[in-house]
Amino acid sequence: MFTGIIETVQKIKASSSGKLEVFVPGDWLLAAGESVAVNGACLTVTGFKPGLAAFALSPETAERTTLRQLKAGTPVNLERALAVGARLGGHFVTGHVDGAARLLGARQAGNSWIIEVEKTEGAVLVEKGSVALDGVSLTVYDVSETCFKASVIPHTWENTALKDLKPGSLLNIEYDILGKYASAKTSGITKDFLKENGFL
Repeated sequence: MFTGIIETVQKIKASSSGKLEVFVPGDWLLAAGESVAVNGACLTVTGFKPGLAAFALSPETAERTTLRQLKAGTPVNLERALAVGARLGGHFVTGHVDGAARLLGARQAGNSWIIEVEKTEGAVLVEKGSVALDGVSLTVYDVSETCFKASVIPHTWENTALKDLKPGSLLNIEYDILGKYASAKTSGITKDFLKENGFL
């Protein structure tokens, strides 16, 4: 589980079929099997030495995310998994990317940047709801049939890889997990369901 509050921006060292090597801060201590969100995608650490981590990239992750397109030198957003008891500054981000969405534009407005992103098929968005774009927790507004907007404050703009993107760039997008469950086409979460699963 992640929060969408990016810890650092680092660069890809190498990318090959099924494997990604990423530079990490020198003070990070990562263990094999640990999870790290790379541009919002939850990846498993398969190798680590100070300053460098290797990750497994499954076919499903490669197909659904933009990670397969990353080349050496590309900056990426990194966030380690949320520690129990830590503050949740963004929203619940699983790192299970729903797909890729195109950046339609970015413009400065006052002290912030306004980004406009295409609304992909199956999008689960509500006005003032949450979304993770390349792992960055953002609030959406002006949701239409084809696109939505998000305002990026200066700190987030300067401390994430969002600032390196150009119109037409693809972003990993993860819709709010709470919204996905609420809109699931099932019988719904009922009192009986909660009772059967030990919540009541």
